[in-house]
Amino acid sequence: MSPNTDKMFINKELSWLSFNERVLQEACDPEVPLVERIRFLGIFSSNMDEFFRVRVASVRRSILLSSLQDGPNTSRHLLAKIQTRVLTLQERFDAIYSELMRELVRRNILLINEQQLSEFHSHWLKVHFRDHLKRHIAPLIVSNHRSVMKYINDNATYLAVCLHGKERRQYALVEVPTKNVPRFVELPAEKSKTKKHLILLDNIIRHCLDDLFSPFFEYDSIDAYSMKLTRDADFDITDELDQSQLEKMTRGLRKRLTAEPVRLVYDKDMPEHMLVMLKEQLGISSTECLVPGGRYHSFKDFIAFPNPGRKYLENDKLPPLDSSGFERCGSSFDAISRADIMLNYPYHKFSHFTEMVRQAAFDPAVKFIKINLYRVARKSRVMQSLIDAVKNGKQVTAVIELRARFDEEHNIEWTRILAEAGVKVHHGIPSLKVHSKLCLIGREEQGETRLYCHVGSGNFNEGTAKVYTDLALFTANQEIAKEVEQVFDLIEHPYRRDNFKHLLVSPFDARQKLISLIDDEILHARMGSRAAITLKLNNLVDEQLISKLYDASMAGVKIRLIIRGMCSLVPQISGISDNIEVISIVDRFLEHSRVMLFHAGGENRLFLCSADWMARNIDSRIEVTAPIYDPHLKQMVMDLLALQWSDNTKARIINKEQSNPYRNRGNKRKVRSQTAIHQYLSQFEKLQAARFAKEDEASRLAQAAAREAEELMAQSAFAEPQSGLAEPQTSAAKAAPSPDSNSTDSNSPDSNAAENRVEEQVKSPAATMPQAS
Repeated sequence: MSPNTDKMFINKELSWLSFNERVLQEACDPEVPLVERIRFLGIFSSNMDEFFRVRVASVRRSILLSSLQDGPNTSRHLLAKIQTRVLTLQERFDAIYSELMRELVRRNILLINEQQLSEFHSHWLKVHFRDHLKRHIAPLIVSNHRSVMKYINDNATYLAVCLHGKERRQYALVEVPTKNVPRFVELPAEKSKTKKHLILLDNIIRHCLDDLFSPFFEYDSIDAYSMKLTRDADFDITDELDQSQLEKMTRGLRKRLTAEPVRLVYDKDMPEHMLVMLKEQLGISSTECLVPGGRYHSFKDFIAFPNPGRKYLENDKLPPLDSSGFERCGSSFDAISRADIMLNYPYHKFSHFTEMVRQAAFDPAVKFIKINLYRVARKSRVMQSLIDAVKNGKQVTAVIELRARFDEEHNIEWTRILAEAGVKVHHGIPSLKVHSKLCLIGREEQGETRLYCHVGSGNFNEGTAKVYTDLALFTANQEIAKEVEQVFDLIEHPYRRDNFKHLLVSPFDARQKLISLIDDEILHARMGSRAAITLKLNNLVDEQLISKLYDASMAGVKIRLIIRGMCSLVPQISGISDNIEVISIVDRFLEHSRVMLFHAGGENRLFLCSADWMARNIDSRIEVTAPIYDPHLKQMVMDLLALQWSDNTKARIINKEQSNPYRNRGNKRKVRSQTAIHQYLSQFEKLQAARFAKEDEASRLAQAAAREAEELMAQSAFAEPQSGLAEPQTSAAKAAPSPDSNSTDSNSPDSNAAENRVEEQVKSPAATMPQAS
């Protein structure tokens, strides 16, 4: 492919804004329950906060750097495009918010402000403020003698307060204390019990401003307007040799408190004198940083918008499923040793993983535990089990990534807790983030160490496992487990270099192996054979790998991409990407699993990944991609990919215009893949349980027959031989399957019938996938 230009790659920042527009589409969709639509506004807002803290901040740094160099300044042009798009999305956001508030009123739910309070509610709030809220509020008084810049918390909502006196104005900033108390307060019923009243914490503070200031200041009137500052999330970490990585990170977090502002969102009704004061205090000179908004900011809190009304205002519950693989045995390790197990969160219970680690903490046979930790829950059962394991004499190694963005402080605290408990804590390789999702447990069995491992696409986080879709493979395949052990050794001893037969490990061999997998499909296509690739990723922006996909498309390889977020690849370019289709699914769960499927001449090579196709993941992080070998699990994951590809309810088509059109359903039946996947997995687990029961019964009968045969042989040793008589056959022996029986053959038609029955139950479109053999 000849290199061309801007038409070949969509800018990743603009593509990200296109993704967040898909989130906003969910808030606009009348088929989404009302409270869920409001929560999507919170998700949109939270995403936008991170976008400014990370991506816009990066573009602004590029502008500063390019001003010191010769050549065109493309970053400034990009920033202008971003600003235009952001303002358009903000206007749409405000319109959707107003509409949703009207929808709430129609359902007798009123989100009121301080000016709409009845006398009864006014008095109740005064008491509530005094008893529950006031203790969390300490106004920051603005003075000409000091800057308030370093005292402003990033992304917190503030009320900029003006105390109007006869001769001068006095300013103060009041942080809305959402870290300590809920953002929404439901008011007690007054007259009509059918009407539910909610009020924002911001408006409670507005209502009680006099209670805060009148004892200490004299003024004629007081008013308040909301604002929020967003800073650059990256920070400089020096490479001084006398500092540990932990010390560097701690100092870096302090630097973030005074990092460069990249956005000031303010109430568009704010008077000019107050805006001027804020710009002076915050050191903002450029209008590019200013975003006029509505009365409320930090809409991320709307993610937790309460539902005081009927159940239909929220999504129906999809109860998490038990794993038949784990449920067949009392011990997690017995279960894994019998067969590989795949969990698909949040459809499956995350507690299967926490239970495995809990058992490992006291199982006498377990000798060591090793685990990668990128993001964990605030109250983590996983961490507690690691501490319990140390108490029981196990060797526990935890690789904690201190540079997990926005979780740095949290991970530093866990480092301290684990280290004090006796866990051996590593922070990986200074130049590489550790982003792999690995857990390795060593047990002593029959005088040897047997390894059990977990390879996944998601973090060991009980909280996100309820809303992120992720795959987790549990296996006792010793070849894979030993390669996982090699990865842990590489993290501790980065000077080593190992060869991996099964795993793809970034940054050591992943890029070349991915290119080789694509080249194999190109070769099949050029030979006239069937060739196809399906990728499910969060982000696809690596230009080298995108160019290789273009080469594959031009060779005739059929490529289907399911990309949740950024996608720099441009599909359907004539002569270049005609054979590439891209969709994005945004629904109630965040699509986070990463899967790669290569047709491979009918072999269907299937991989589970921790890495997206971004340069940072391929070249600058420790990432692990693992093959899925078990035929039942392999077919299951392929069916799930097929269900997602057939989605015609929540799937948007990614096109070069980045316009996010919904896929046209036409006359096809409605398919909402996340709901269909839950139905599929529910039936799959039932059929797996039946298969396991059949296998276990056959194994029990075979063991009983073997014991009876041994007893007969022992008895015959004391009996006189009788020539011409056939050896009697026991009933148990008659019932036992022969070595050639299909009942325990995993490749037999009987065992494959489980997948066929599942497909019939949910009408899986797996047969339409180009990868299916």
